[in-house]
Amino acid sequence: MSDVIIRIQNLSYTYAAKQAAALRRPALSDVSLEIARGSCAAIIGVTGSGKSTLVQHINGLLQAERGRVLVDGIEVGAPGASLLELRRRVGMLFQFPEAQLFERTVFADVAFGLLRLNLSRREVRTRVIEALEMVGMSYREYAQRSPFELSGGQRRRVALAGVLAMRPAILVLDEPGVGLDAEGKADFYSYIQAMKGSGITVVLVSHDMAEVAALADRLFVLHQGRLVMQGTPREIFAQPAVLRDFGLAPPPLSSLLMHLRQRDLEVPDELTTVDEIVRFFTQPRSIG
Repeated sequence: MSDVIIRIQNLSYTYAAKQAAALRRPALSDVSLEIARGSCAAIIGVTGSGKSTLVQHINGLLQAERGRVLVDGIEVGAPGASLLELRRRVGMLFQFPEAQLFERTVFADVAFGLLRLNLSRREVRTRVIEALEMVGMSYREYAQRSPFELSGGQRRRVALAGVLAMRPAILVLDEPGVGLDAEGKADFYSYIQAMKGSGITVVLVSHDMAEVAALADRLFVLHQGRLVMQGTPREIFAQPAVLRDFGLAPPPLSSLLMHLRQRDLEVPDELTTVDEIVRFFTQPRSIG
């Protein structure tokens, strides 16, 4: 991988527990992976597989018992490593982030983190405008509205704008689609795609296979704290029997595409969405 922004080497971690050390099961065990700058990587697995534990090492919420975590040139937990600088580079959006909105206006919520950076008022305003535009919300229309007047999907976009205003190099999203209706998910996914286009590295935690198929360039499958598979979505979803062993299954669309290819239909590899498939099979074709 030519430009690695996240490198995890032989990472192990066990949560403190009351039972004897011999009875504790590691949350992570000897996990090694690399994530390319500007990509969208998905960490997938069933509940309890270690997904959230893994990404909490990326911004220093947790520190490795064994192994190394290097993030954009910073070794997490190393003597002299700046936790503040690390968290400026790594933005995290946890599940249901809209529940953490508390300011009177959208502007105040998006600006909350910026005001702790000793930026000028002009710079704060510029970053808030930029961040709201990145999530499809007009500054003029939304800045002075109460976040509690907005829909669930809009509130989640406000929470995302608050993270983006900090201009992170890496954006970690923990189950970003959970709790949203189909329209809200589609909107939110479109902004995640835009993040990729802007050069931000996206790390997505999910158990939703349709979600990761639509967004991710590379998948990392965790099972009982171990990294058991990695590859492109097509490579991973082409192994349904192996996925089932780990409590997962390919999304219906990937299963359909695999079935069509097995029947010798020429379905291009780059087709990943329903709209792309419909256009491909309905576009006029030359004869002969």
